[in-house]
Amino acid sequence: MSEPRPSDRHDDPDPDETFAEIVDEATQRDPDLAVIEAGSRTLRTHSGPPQGQEVPTRPADPEVDKALRAVEQELAGRWGETKLEPSVARIAALMDVLGEPQRAYPSIHITGTNGKTSTARMIEALLGAFDLRTGRYTSPHVQSITERISLDGSPIDPERFIEAYQDIKPYVEMVDAQQPYRLSFFEVLTGMAYAAFADAPVDVAVVEVGMGGSWDATNVIDSSVAVVTPISLDHTDRLGATPAEIAGEKSGIIKQGATVVLAQQPVDAAQVMLKKAVEVDATVAREGMEFGVLSREIAVGGQLLTLRGLGGEYEEVFLPLYGAHQAHNAAVALCAVEAFFGIGAEQPGALDIDTVRRAFASVISPGRLEVVRSSPTVVLDAAHNPAGARATADGISEAFGFSRLIGVVGASGDKDVKGLLEAFEPIFAEVVVTQNSSGRAMDADELAAVAVEVFGHDRVQVEPRLDDALEAAITLAEEEDEYAGAGVLVTGSVITVGEARLLLGRH
Repeated sequence: MSEPRPSDRHDDPDPDETFAEIVDEATQRDPDLAVIEAGSRTLRTHSGPPQGQEVPTRPADPEVDKALRAVEQELAGRWGETKLEPSVARIAALMDVLGEPQRAYPSIHITGTNGKTSTARMIEALLGAFDLRTGRYTSPHVQSITERISLDGSPIDPERFIEAYQDIKPYVEMVDAQQPYRLSFFEVLTGMAYAAFADAPVDVAVVEVGMGGSWDATNVIDSSVAVVTPISLDHTDRLGATPAEIAGEKSGIIKQGATVVLAQQPVDAAQVMLKKAVEVDATVAREGMEFGVLSREIAVGGQLLTLRGLGGEYEEVFLPLYGAHQAHNAAVALCAVEAFFGIGAEQPGALDIDTVRRAFASVISPGRLEVVRSSPTVVLDAAHNPAGARATADGISEAFGFSRLIGVVGASGDKDVKGLLEAFEPIFAEVVVTQNSSGRAMDADELAAVAVEVFGHDRVQVEPRLDDALEAAITLAEEEDEYAGAGVLVTGSVITVGEARLLLGRH
């Protein structure tokens, strides 16, 4: 296995000078909106830090597995996540008949194009380390639908998932009968999550939007902290053709008087977000201005960070994830939790550094530059758009010393597939194109035609079955000497990564 290179701790940059450089680079940002006025919160403490379970497998009990499959089948009979009627009317009606469960706890709401799930996991870990009981709602799932709803850092067990569905099913049917369109797959899952969090009960919910913001089903919550991860072009047919148009839709999660934690953005997207914040009297914390990454060093198993938060500096923070993008996600997550606790406004000083270190050291993010096999090393990453692919390519080049890298790519037909492949072209010696089991998957031959445009005929191999594609890529990697350091990167879709994870025996 080609190990990540060890940390070199010599000649550390001066943190103040580094942060000054970050500020200088944050051009075209309005410093007049730099006031941080986060609201304080008094929260109950029910449980310890999250346990950090990875990805659940099918239930061992045949009867439970049968019941879960029945729920999955019923949910699959509804509109899928890519078929939308942009409105929150149906989910609002469901919340009404359920007694507004989403108002039973405070929440942190996360939108953006890339990095939402990793950032949500980091926020969850931090809150749990400070003895808050957490609920996390993210999408899509890697292997099991139960991953989408987590309590205390772990996906809810199948029995509880089934119970959550059965509890709200009569109310779902009631709303279905009253609305022009039935509740969608995602809307029902959102209702399940909000009800499960209220039933637990949780101290705080960490909620990732499904798509967009204003009309996303999750946007019936009234969050005190709105997080916006980097915005780039994705779902352009539904959200807009430019970062500014997409930001306009995503800014819909910013509520009156909230605190907005804004990751580095394209200038036009940042301007839209800042304008929205002014309109609703929200305060803004911007990466590169009020918070940021002061320094990062590659370390065995991840990276060592110094972060600047609203309350000061946090040194020697180990993050067991690879890539500069994950360091920036960590800075955003830290700022979001500080804002939630009122750090930088009502409460002076920083969060307890030892607790912050413990929380970040516990973070996992399955399917995000995740090593699942050695000899040769096989890495999984769920990048599915050009911006995500560029971050992945940079991360794998930085953290792994591969002498030759083979790509396995299975993408969805509604994505910018050519842009995705172009981002990977510089790091892939060869690419094996394939397809996953989803109905949205691009046909392997169609994907191969695009890949040939980018890589040329000699560097492209077609294997329609994912298991054959994995075997072909591993064989290509093994053609070099055992100790030459070749590797395999499986990417292109969350579904491709999830299915590869199962085929490679990762549970």
